[in-house]
Amino acid sequence: MKIVQQNIALNQPGSVKIILEEQDDLWLAYNIIAKGDTIVTDTTRKVAHNKRSSDMDGSRLKKRKDLSRVKIKLEIKITEVDYERDSSVLRVRGRSLVANELMPPGSFHTLEIERNKEFDLTKKVWDSDVIDTLHASAADLAVMILQQGSAQVFLVGHRTTLCAKIDANKAGTNKFYEKVFQAFVKHVDFDNGVRCVVIGSPGSMKEEFRTYLFEEARRLKMKSIEDNKSRVMTVNIGNKDGLKEILNDDEVMGLVKDTKASAEIKAYKDFSDLLSTDSDRVCYGAKSVEIANEMMGIRTLLIIDDLLKSREITLRQKYMELVKSVKKAGGKAFVYSPMHVSGEQLAQFTGIAAILRYPMPDLDDTY
Repeated sequence: MKIVQQNIALNQPGSVKIILEEQDDLWLAYNIIAKGDTIVTDTTRKVAHNKRSSDMDGSRLKKRKDLSRVKIKLEIKITEVDYERDSSVLRVRGRSLVANELMPPGSFHTLEIERNKEFDLTKKVWDSDVIDTLHASAADLAVMILQQGSAQVFLVGHRTTLCAKIDANKAGTNKFYEKVFQAFVKHVDFDNGVRCVVIGSPGSMKEEFRTYLFEEARRLKMKSIEDNKSRVMTVNIGNKDGLKEILNDDEVMGLVKDTKASAEIKAYKDFSDLLSTDSDRVCYGAKSVEIANEMMGIRTLLIIDDLLKSREITLRQKYMELVKSVKKAGGKAFVYSPMHVSGEQLAQFTGIAAILRYPMPDLDDTY
């Protein structure tokens, strides 16, 4: 989800301009948009035009209607929001607020919110849960893996996204670095959330590309890259799974400690360590976690977002309420994508787990 512009504050009215980029962004938007909100977006509508036509001999004129599809801007006050998970379709319904040359005010409309289409969303009150959801998908860590013959660019936040893959087999070193530079410029935006970049490679490629990156940025007068030189770091990796190696490295996580990726990875690591050393302080499985929550015993909830996207609305709502309940009780909640490094591991523990405020040995019987 790309936040193009925002003017919001906690428990205040405000608006955001959003572009949904990924399929999962539709689900996030479903959890943000609510009845009573106002949405503005471009859409198309069929419009009838009255025309007159004559008979073959020209003796009589007949009225007929021609339909054409035209582009218009609609502003509606939302009365209903619907999300179809199987087809990944998000629809909002409501009545128009502004007079339009083609549509009268107060007319009822259904809008389908599409990927890569900009819209404005206005709320009378932005609460903390909605603000957290709005920023959940924003990646604040970029990871670049350079190896002999290829390069990959990842954005890591709530989920891990492979944004670009560059093949170097048919290009010289400078041409290869040029392609990697172009991918960096396209996907790494320091002005829109990215707080840190880690470049990893075996050997010296990482330092060579970092030097190339800032020389090109200086030559092309790209201030957004030049001004963030201190945020771009390098790290040595092996030749296997470089991304996991980087995100599981304590030293690297120390350097990127203020990013979401670091917080989520640390939460899972704390759970995993306690599972081995003090298992009464953790639990996993829906039943155990629910009981621990009823006893106000959850310090940190870990849950994969597949559970929050269940095809069954009752299950989906149950897990959403669980997240809210943990936060309301003063706990933390981390929602992991299965594409996240730690999310893959959490999925092996039923996809839901918790770090407890105090030991609960009796929960063992509910696993």
